[in-house]
Amino acid sequence: MVIEEATIRVKAGEGPALEAAVGKAVDVFRQVKGCLGVHLQRCVEEPDRYQLIVRWRTLADHTEGFRGSELFQQWRALAGPHFAEPPSVLHFEMAVERADF
Repeated sequence: MVIEEATIRVKAGEGPALEAAVGKAVDVFRQVKGCLGVHLQRCVEEPDRYQLIVRWRTLADHTEGFRGSELFQQWRALAGPHFAEPPSVLHFEMAVERADF
């Protein structure tokens, strides 16, 4: 599994609109081959900063399958108007399994 971490900075005051857009985009991500789940986190200290976390079966499912697809265009049409700048995206692999308490 590969974890995509996208840092999104929204235009001032656009946070609620981005949150609504990502809520709608969940249905888009459900259709993407290899997408295992998605969630959005808002920064407490910087409310115009978000982390979009997407779990992918493989890196290629994101970079080759999704990015070149019509579903990516749907995602960007929903969320993109709220971006203050292009998101910064990194990919991670699990190093230590999550432990919930």
